[in-house]
Amino acid sequence: MSMNWSAALPTFFITLREGVEAALVVGIVFACLQQAEQQRLHRWVYLGVLSATLASFVVGLLLHLGIQGLQTSDLLYAPVFKQLFEVGLGVIAIAMLSWMLIWMTQQARFLKAEITGSVKSALDQDNRATWAIFSLIFIAVFREGLETALFIVAKFQEGWTPVLGAIGGLSTAVVIGMLLFKWSIRINLSKFFQVMGVMLLLIVSGLVISALRHLDAAAIAFSQINSSVADICGQGKTSCLLGPQIWDLSGILPDRQFPGILLKTLFGYTQKLYLLQAVGYLLFWAIVGSLYFRSLSQPTQLKPATKLN
Repeated sequence: MSMNWSAALPTFFITLREGVEAALVVGIVFACLQQAEQQRLHRWVYLGVLSATLASFVVGLLLHLGIQGLQTSDLLYAPVFKQLFEVGLGVIAIAMLSWMLIWMTQQARFLKAEITGSVKSALDQDNRATWAIFSLIFIAVFREGLETALFIVAKFQEGWTPVLGAIGGLSTAVVIGMLLFKWSIRINLSKFFQVMGVMLLLIVSGLVISALRHLDAAAIAFSQINSSVADICGQGKTSCLLGPQIWDLSGILPDRQFPGILLKTLFGYTQKLYLLQAVGYLLFWAIVGSLYFRSLSQPTQLKPATKLN
């Protein structure tokens, strides 16, 4: 069976953006330590990055194993719990990614000053400086890694292909970080984050549709198990909570074939769209999208720390 490489693209873009954010933090910390002649603390930066990456992987793996356990469980209501678990993951991923997208856009112009202040404060703690530097890096990288892990688990159940996309995005982010801080290559980070921000909005808006689909699947599974509420969803209905069907493009643009499968994995396209999904999608753009584009009107100063000799 050939791999569905389209499933790797969303995780590539998510990991690329989150990875560049983490690379900015790490690069600024390295520059501050070099300026303060505290190169001895560099290993604690590396240790913080490694620990946070490993912790993110472990969290993602545990969540994935939880879903797999529910899928293979013999418990009567396991199918319902599995769908609700995926709904919860989807909601958390939507909330975290949306909040971080807007927060990062609004706070970008203060990023360097805040990190520099945190590093100086850490160095003033003498014997506790190592732990302070480690904590600063760990929190920054783990935050980005956790968002990526939640997205992967919430969006995909397609083997290792999304993981390969995450590895590709992370590798590209490392290269960008090296270009910025090691070789002092000038990159328009404001434009980069604006483009990646719109891409992230499109991807996360697809999570809204899939989360509602899982919620509906949970209701259908519950009605099939519990005969007392079987009439709520009816027999043979393809939707229970989503309302009337808006379109059925299965004959024109099926979501299991190219290019429909690419649109599905990137932007949450579905060949059958229902009213509640459309309303949720539009509300997401009306609320989160408007907040994001409003934040773009604020001036930003996304500049990496200069290379120090």
